[in-house]
Amino acid sequence: MYSYNINTCPYNNYNTVKSVRTDSVSNNKGEQVSKPSFTLNPIMTQVPFNPAFAASNLRTELSSNDEKNKYNELTKLLDRDSKKQLNTLLKTGVLLNSSSNDNSTTLDNLYKIAVTPRAQGLNNIVILKDTIASIADPHIITQQFGNIPQQYKAQVASLENGKDVNVEHSGTCVSASIEFNLADKHPAEFARFAEGLSSPAMSVKKDIKLNNLADNTLDAIWLLNAFEIPYEAKDFDKATLTFAPDKNAIVRAHIQTVDRDKFERSPLDVLMQSTFMQVGSQQSYDSLTDKRAGKFNQNDKGLIEFEKTFTESVVEDKNKISVTYQTVDENARLVGYETDFNTMKKQITDALNLGENVIIGYTQVDNNNTIINGHEITITGTKVGKDGKLIFICNDTDDNMSKSVEYPEDYLLPKIHHAALPQSVVANDVNLVENWVEGLKTYKELKKQARQQGVNRLQIAA
Repeated sequence: MYSYNINTCPYNNYNTVKSVRTDSVSNNKGEQVSKPSFTLNPIMTQVPFNPAFAASNLRTELSSNDEKNKYNELTKLLDRDSKKQLNTLLKTGVLLNSSSNDNSTTLDNLYKIAVTPRAQGLNNIVILKDTIASIADPHIITQQFGNIPQQYKAQVASLENGKDVNVEHSGTCVSASIEFNLADKHPAEFARFAEGLSSPAMSVKKDIKLNNLADNTLDAIWLLNAFEIPYEAKDFDKATLTFAPDKNAIVRAHIQTVDRDKFERSPLDVLMQSTFMQVGSQQSYDSLTDKRAGKFNQNDKGLIEFEKTFTESVVEDKNKISVTYQTVDENARLVGYETDFNTMKKQITDALNLGENVIIGYTQVDNNNTIINGHEITITGTKVGKDGKLIFICNDTDDNMSKSVEYPEDYLLPKIHHAALPQSVVANDVNLVENWVEGLKTYKELKKQARQQGVNRLQIAA
């Protein structure tokens, strides 16, 4: 598998992170197919099991005076629509869910957002309503940047020294997908992140297990150091990480607080996506330009597969394996697949049956099968079509629609370049290469390329 850059897409570089066992190879014809449009059929839709909402953990009634007081205080601050959403969160067990890193409930964190100071430029009620709305319906999460209003252009220009801040095509599809997944599957943790990132500290701490990054503690520490994320190691099995947006995120978040148009990101989207871009880009992201630097990617937009896998792993504190399905040559041409479509389908559906969403990277090709674009979306479920074939229910943060989209298996499977899956799903089907091994390999390759480019420039100058 070769590494290459795609300069025109939100997801810019597809690097092999995990090697898939080769069973059979079939080639895509490279034909362009328009996106199908379907209407959801709830009867035929499979709703994946979510362990966070097991019956033993499900609470739908306020049981203590503290909970009742917090709930009543929130209702006093909310409008009719937000009150309705809050009540729905209570009745469905989401509001009192405590599956967060510090065991705080969704209610606890919403209350903190409402009654404690927010970072300068942010508004308590706006962040509160955005958090409730995103948890009630994560499909509203978008990666669409807003424009810079005239009254802020001078301030932004002074910060960026003339750099272009008019972002037309966002490179945050990976981080937006991770944000969606956090809201959809881990609502209490999503609310905790929302509270911390919008607070005056503009950060949130999270304890993670080092063996979710690598089998060996020293290798896990290498990864943390390589990604330059602030951390404090605890014993030899845990570390406390500090997540924070880049310094310019507050400017974008403030603008979206006072001047947000339809289909644009909320202030909360800005903070979440900036934070996850910071994690993946080795703390090098700039929210104003939507550009990044960092040691693992030669492109200045988006995240590569290795960076995405690391970000997912630390945000969820899970051992995520990025399985690469497409075979691509050195000219960015799709030449085949690393496994058959039935295996691909089984791995994805097995993950869904475990209660996981599956974030995938898919590609678009021209008539010569050369990859011209790529994007990140999330598979959230499946249903069976009238022809007996599987239909994947997906969320796309870049389609200007606050609802699911559906793709038949014959359309989507050939386009999937990679998928992030739990290790237990693919342990018997792939030859696993640990993240730190692939990361070090990628780093050395990029350093070698940079040195060679330097030599070439010197030769030209001479």
